[in-house]
Parts: sequence; C-alpha cells; structure tokens
Amino acid sequence: MDVSQAEVVWPLQTAVPHKCGRGISREQLIRRLAETAERGGFANALAALTEYVGATHYLLARHELSQDSGLDCIVCSDWPFDVVRRLAAIVVGLNAKTTELEKCLAVLQPCFHAMPDDVDLPRGVSREYCVVAFNVGRTRFSLMLLFPADVILSQEGLRDIALLAAYVASLKTSVDVRQERECELTEREIECLFWIAEGKTSEEIAVILGISRNTINNYITSVMRKTATRTRSEAIAHAVRNNLV
Repeated sequence: MDVSQAEVVWPLQTAVPHKCGRGISREQLIRRLAETAERGGFANALAALTEYVGATHYLLARHELSQDSGLDCIVCSDWPFDVVRRLAAIVVGLNAKTTELEKCLAVLQPCFHAMPDDVDLPRGVSREYCVVAFNVGRTRFSLMLLFPADVILSQEGLRDIALLAAYVASLKTSVDVRQERECELTEREIECLFWIAEGKTSEEIAVILGISRNTINNYITSVMRKTATRTRSEAIAHAVRNNLV
C-alpha cells in the first residue's frame, strides 16, 4: 500500500484551490501518464488524473484484496491516514455486500457516497466522495475522489479518467509482475498447494507425490515465505485469489 501522506494531517484548513487540468489535451495527458507510470510515478499519475477532472484528492482501492482486514485493499492514496483507515473499512463492507451482477453494472459508472459524520474534512471540501469502478483484466479497482463543495464533477469526465486510471494501473501491474517473477512458485510447490487445498496432510501428500514428509514441509514453508503468509489456510486463500489452484 502506498499512502503518500499517511502520517500527516490535512495541509490546509480549507480546500485546496483546484485548477481543472483541461488546459492540456487528452492526448497530452495520456503521454504524461505513460511517462510518470513507466518511471514508477504511480502516485503522480493518479494526481494528474485527479487534477484533470477537477477533484482534490484520490484513493485507489483493489477489491480482491479487500477480503482481508486492515488496509491491504488500498493501493495508493494522498488522503490522511485516519481518513484512509476509516474509509478502508467502508470499502470492505460495501464490496462484501455487492453482488457480482451489481459489480459488473457499476463498472465506469460514477456514484457518490456521503462521508461518515465522524470524519473531519477541510473547510470547502464536499462531504460526498465520488467512486468510479474499473477493471484491469480480472482485477477490480475503485478510484475514489474528494472534490470542492462548489464543483459539480462531469460524469463523462469521470468515466474518462476511470479508463485512463485503468491504463495507468495496467502499466503498474505489468511492472509489478516483472518484479515478482523471482518469487514465483515452482510446479512442485503449486502441487503441494493443490493437495493442501484438497485437505491432504503432509504425510498424505508425501505418499501421493512419492517424496518424504520433510520435503513436503520444506515446500510448504517455501510457499508461505514467497506468498508472505503465516499459515496453510492463508496460503490456500492466497492461491485461490491468484488462481494458482
């Protein structure tokens, strides 16, 4: 998770005066996004999109990670940590209650939600936040925007930046995949994961694969290290989320 201003309070007591970035063309914006994303400036790319549509702050959430508690679903944000933490719980709750059909219908359809009363916002910032969902492959994201109270965001513009955000996220995803290749699971490790998911013990897997129980346990330990999980159940959940079994 990249919460670029997680440790600070709101920089101003009033809303940041916004400049709608439509002084540049869409083509120029796309080139700028490609340059910043390829240099690893993912946050800068999201900030450019936010400014372009006339909003003030962005938060990007990745939904298949929202099954877990905590802030794992937050990919990148320039919202203060307290607000991010409060909204993360709401994101998890909303995603759990939404059917697959509703999720499909919501793609690229901007919607507005009221900020909880216990969240402090700068003076001049709307107490509504905008959510636009989009997909990168089979992964679902939501771009959440804060905006000035006196601004009406364009539905067309919001759909446009959702498409551009998907473009930026796809660039980042491809970079992340390249960086993670050295941590890919071996065929034998995936085999062990499969049989664990089937409810087999280490002894049973050893019989099935024709190797020792200690070797099986070593494979499973390697899987948990590579997937940053602590138990077999967590490793299975990781494998299911990433279509490994």
